Amino acid sequence: MDRIDLKILSILQENARITNHLLSDKVNLSPSSCLQRVRKLEDEGYIDSYMANINLDKICRTVTVLVTVSLHDHTNANFKAFEEAMAQFPEIVECYTVSGNFDYFLRVVCPDMNSYLKLNDDLIGKMEGVANISSQVALAHTKPFRGYALERLVE
Repeated sequence: MDRIDLKILSILQENARITNHLLSDKVNLSPSSCLQRVRKLEDEGYIDSYMANINLDKICRTVTVLVTVSLHDHTNANFKAFEEAMAQFPEIVECYTVSGNFDYFLRVVCPDMNSYLKLNDDLIGKMEGVANISSQVALAHTKPFRGYALERLVE
């Protein structure tokens, strides 16, 4: 990983649809060298996937709920069982295992509050080891994720 690779990654974060020719111009490489680097970054797992950033507000109404979950027992089996149960819900769009006062932080996107309440009940029903679920409804998305500040993270 060198500065050119980091620049390629930064540019692809901003615009994954950029042509290889334009990308190669921006990083001062020949198109074939640039394409080789992009393929190597993909093959080595530096690029997980390419996704479109969907504007859900243009498509439908949703409610985003930020959820913290605490488990009764902190055993590997309990964590694994929770993660397997959680994976069954496509509405849970992100999950972090965290340290502190709770064990998991989830981002859940549902069509409405009734759908979220049903998901909450279903999750509790599938997982007996849940001690506490706390939900905070997001009122506005004031800073959406637009990529990592690679130039600040990597020295």
